[in-house]
Amino acid sequence: MTLADVGVLACPGCRGRVQFLGGCYGHDIRRGRLRCEVCGRGWPVRDGLPRLVDDAPLGELERLMRMVYDGFAPLHDPSARWLMPLLQRVSEARARDRYMPRLDLGSLRPRDDGQPLRLLEIGVGTGANLPLLERHLPKDLDVELWGLDLSRGMLDQCRQRLSRHVGRPMRLLLADAHALPFRDATFDRVFHVGGIGAYRDPRLGLAEMARVARAETPIVVVDEQFDPGRAHCMPQRLAFRVLTFYDPDPSSPVRLLPEKATQIVDTQLTDFYYCLSFQVPGT
Repeated sequence: MTLADVGVLACPGCRGRVQFLGGCYGHDIRRGRLRCEVCGRGWPVRDGLPRLVDDAPLGELERLMRMVYDGFAPLHDPSARWLMPLLQRVSEARARDRYMPRLDLGSLRPRDDGQPLRLLEIGVGTGANLPLLERHLPKDLDVELWGLDLSRGMLDQCRQRLSRHVGRPMRLLLADAHALPFRDATFDRVFHVGGIGAYRDPRLGLAEMARVARAETPIVVVDEQFDPGRAHCMPQRLAFRVLTFYDPDPSSPVRLLPEKATQIVDTQLTDFYYCLSFQVPGT
């Protein structure tokens, strides 16, 4: 992340502007802290990774899931690649291909106001969606990619992927989806895959996605839901219960969308996952 990128960030507490105080490597921020110009709170930056998380509001489940993902991070991608065809009759690659069209990346055009286009993935994990974003984004379009996660272990895996990635860079930060560290209407696309079921307040998480999205921006959410339209064998039922041990009733949060949500599309993506997309009009 560069000094220029810091201008996109905001204090997750009061949403005030932040400034970087510390050491840089060229234009890249390396170690120091971000200080809010409004409330004065400081947020550490270590190894080039801003940590804009307040641990106090985190629920027990979120702390547990962060610990699980921190430890499981190196095995996440191989497990998804092998288990998804076995349990859901579809490859991981094909499942990801099914939700990418909802982002409608091909319709992106340069903004008339000269501001850069920005795309945000909340819960970026290991960065497995990065190749798909490159495939679907217009090749000659200048787009800033941003990714955040609550798990440092998953972000470490994402940084390893980025070190091998040939294409657009991605700005990474540690952050809580309930308090996104950005000003209102910052992003032209917002999406999240595989974690909202463990949020302490999914309604607030969805409201935050809508807040940081520009007007009429596609917002896409994917997470677990057992397909009610199919017959499932006992091994599938048991596997789904194990995968969703943290949620007694995994389902699409369509009822929790902001009141002004429009263009709502809620469909079953695979045997275990739904895909919910919506937009919020301008004021």
